[in-house]
Amino acid sequence: MLYYLFEYLQEHFGLPGAGLFQYISFRAGLAMALSLIIAMVFGRRIIGMLQRLQMGETVRDLGLEGQLEKAGTPTMGGLIIIICILVPTLLLAKLNNIYVILMIVATVWMGGIGFLDDYIKVVKKNKEGLAGRFKVVGQVGLGLIVGFTLYFHEDVTVRQYNQSTEKEYNIITGHEEGGVIKREYIDFTHSYEDIKSAATTIPFVKNNELDYSKLLAPFGLENLTWILFVGLVIFIVTAVSNGANITDGIDGLAAGTSAIIGSVLAALAYVSGHTVFADYLNIMYIPNSGELVIYTCAFVGGCIGFLWFNSYPAKVFMGDTGSLCIGGIIAVIALSIRKELLIPVLCGVFLIENLSVMIQVSYFKYTRKKYGEGRRVFKMAPLHHHYQKLGLHEAKIVSRFWIVGLLLALVTLATLKIR
Repeated sequence: MLYYLFEYLQEHFGLPGAGLFQYISFRAGLAMALSLIIAMVFGRRIIGMLQRLQMGETVRDLGLEGQLEKAGTPTMGGLIIIICILVPTLLLAKLNNIYVILMIVATVWMGGIGFLDDYIKVVKKNKEGLAGRFKVVGQVGLGLIVGFTLYFHEDVTVRQYNQSTEKEYNIITGHEEGGVIKREYIDFTHSYEDIKSAATTIPFVKNNELDYSKLLAPFGLENLTWILFVGLVIFIVTAVSNGANITDGIDGLAAGTSAIIGSVLAALAYVSGHTVFADYLNIMYIPNSGELVIYTCAFVGGCIGFLWFNSYPAKVFMGDTGSLCIGGIIAVIALSIRKELLIPVLCGVFLIENLSVMIQVSYFKYTRKKYGEGRRVFKMAPLHHHYQKLGLHEAKIVSRFWIVGLLLALVTLATLKIR
């Protein structure tokens, strides 16, 4: 809203400084700062409200050190992150931008599912929370919305450049002047068009674009590309949101990891939505996607601001309100900027946590069926609990997972040039 206000003031009154709001970098920095301020000012009040409403975490005794001490710690703290995201976005982003609209919908949608799950656990005293099938329905629902929007909406395009006729052609090859041989050079102009495309980015590959329709071309099924695309979107949204949910098991782990991931996504969104940087890096330019930087910086600010209260020893837990929401957000941003194939690298911590649970459960069922007794690969899953069982303090586990997350972030950024 402030964007439109200052645009009006600049256009009609020439207000000094109002033109700054035209710059994405300025609004992105302001969004992050505002997000942090909101977390600092209102975070403690929200925690106090949750305490008064007795929204305390119910803790099961899993034999982990310091676990029972966390009983009664307020949960649903993901509301802090959601508020820190939505307020700066509504104030500073272009609200008619399809990518911004999609992110607002994803935030409210996944936050609502997580809130309902926490409400059933805490208020209704049902430890199981929202039935798993209803969570899946919610995740699939968001996947359908995101998939159909990204595939069919007319404002979701990529820019295709075409080299056209010569602009200048000066032949002076072989002409020696002052001991210097001047050579022929040719300058070309470039034309472009914004087209609908199902293309995405493949990391570490020289010609790093893949159109999903080409996967179906050998079978003559190009017209069914939308089914493949929407199905992939549903899978990614479900997988990443569940990964974030599983990772949220010890103080600060999910929030800190998400802040690292969000910072990389903000950088990728900026270069993907900037013609000069996209051309220099030879990556796909996505018109209008630059507005995602404002949203993503608010997301990073919200995660860091929440971490102020969630770092060990945590004064509040994000609950499913936060964990399902941040996972869904990360997935939708990556899909919007055509970087979904980078998710296994960028979100490697989420992936490892997810895989540890899948391996543990699968191996336990297999050995129970084969030997009559279930056996385990890890002392406990997810993986962070395995390290707790080994005797590592949770603060040390979190810091080491953050380091791994930072290394994966650097590898992800390296894909812009290493092919």
